[in-house]
Amino acid sequence: MKENPEQAIPEVFESLKKFPLPSSQMNDLNFSMDDSHSHARLTAAGLTIDFSRARISQKVLNELLSIAESKHLSEQIQLLIKGAELNNTEQRAAHHTALRLPEQQQDRVEVTATQHEIKRISDQLRTQQWRGRSDTTITDIVNIGIGGSDLGPRMISHALANYADGPKVHFVANVDPRDLECTLQALSPSNTLIIISSKSFNTTETLENALSARQWLLTEMTDDDLSKHVIAVSSNIEKAVEFGVAPENILPMWDWVGGRYSLWSAIGLPIAIATGYQNYCDLLAGAHSMDQHFAQSPLSTNLPALLALLEIWYINRGNANSIAVLPYSHELRLLPDYLQQLVMESNGKQVDKQGSPVGHRTCATIWGSAGTIGQHSFHQLLHQGTENIPVDFILPLSSHSDNEHKQAHLVANCLAQSKALTEGKTIAAAEQELLDSGASTEEAQRLGSHKASPGNRPNTIITMEKLTPSHLGALVALYEHKVFAQSVIWGINAFDQWGVELGKQLSSPILAALKGNTEDSQAPIDSPTDATTAYWCEQFIEIHKDG
Repeated sequence: MKENPEQAIPEVFESLKKFPLPSSQMNDLNFSMDDSHSHARLTAAGLTIDFSRARISQKVLNELLSIAESKHLSEQIQLLIKGAELNNTEQRAAHHTALRLPEQQQDRVEVTATQHEIKRISDQLRTQQWRGRSDTTITDIVNIGIGGSDLGPRMISHALANYADGPKVHFVANVDPRDLECTLQALSPSNTLIIISSKSFNTTETLENALSARQWLLTEMTDDDLSKHVIAVSSNIEKAVEFGVAPENILPMWDWVGGRYSLWSAIGLPIAIATGYQNYCDLLAGAHSMDQHFAQSPLSTNLPALLALLEIWYINRGNANSIAVLPYSHELRLLPDYLQQLVMESNGKQVDKQGSPVGHRTCATIWGSAGTIGQHSFHQLLHQGTENIPVDFILPLSSHSDNEHKQAHLVANCLAQSKALTEGKTIAAAEQELLDSGASTEEAQRLGSHKASPGNRPNTIITMEKLTPSHLGALVALYEHKVFAQSVIWGINAFDQWGVELGKQLSSPILAALKGNTEDSQAPIDSPTDATTAYWCEQFIEIHKDG
């Protein structure tokens, strides 16, 4: 990481300027009361985080903890758990943690009622009591949604594939027609149930795909049969019924649950269908366990808060531009995609909660893929690139596979990557290796710098014994709360996403122009200021003029 320019460090971070960026090999963090080897590791909700290779000192962490207290982070955590109106720009509460409460603690009757409906529907589909037209069995579920209505349940369903013993669940999000077409081509309408997940029942991509899916269903059935093959998760009951969904098969959504936190709501129905309601409940229980840790633990041993402070140090003092998330688990391969929305849609903001420029950086780019795949592509950048990119390694220590030999290879590779990033290899060591392999002195000197790695690249290892529904719920909640803690310290609203609206607005007149319906275009695209859009619209029309 590069030294951050002084002007990029606002008042709240002013005190950090006095601390140099320490070596990750000289980490002196100590969360315990003794000098045992476990001093830089903490455990909660079945997850253990190893901070021993973080590029931070105890003095810096203490300063960050002071900053967190000055921003009233502990009080804000309690407000989140209570469901306060933290989304000030939309005047909405943020209370997704309520969806994870045990039923005996639940005081929102609408949540309990909806969870009972999730159980009813998932049980009926899994036991083949739910029948399609002509008494057919439902073998496949197609979930149509986008953003939070897709990324969360898609990631969880892939991650819990080892628990899936119900109807096969498929996900469609892209308005690109090939997404839906490729999904449906191997399915039968009579054996397929469509879930339409859209709070407004008016999201363009979701509605377009839903209309196409309905046309596909109607190739083998009548309008009267649709109620047996379509479920909706939406707050717009009227539009859902108009589409053909039976009122009893419409599950609600609430404005106090943001889209990227909605997998815990009825949006998670595909998870319950695929894995069973009990596994779905275990997922919620794991998240609730992390909620309790977040709410009850002091900041100095609070896993989400510590992760948040660590990244703030990397971003606001170390000038980190991106964070790599590398799950060493095939089941967790979609976790980086999911976290991209959770992190960047939440904290990719340029103004504070009062609408003033923040005056500092707020969010790094999140990216990554499953190990060991990345080792043969972008890990070169991590080890020898000019950017110093912090890494989160996610490591289940055991697998659902019986092949312990290959799992040992996977764990060894993860630990080796972490060690290599931290320790690196000096030019002298690289030259000595070359000499030991028979290279001449001249050859060793020529290649030494090419084979050397600088090391001192920060990384954190997040482990669990095995990827279970409970551990997965805790992992997702860990990152949710990390994002919230960062937003409090940065002074931004993590629960809105106004930046995504402009592109949606601009697409309408462009779509009208592409269809040749210029009268519906609210903003002419052939103006001198937008020659690029006009040119490509003309190219599209030319290509499709005989279509």
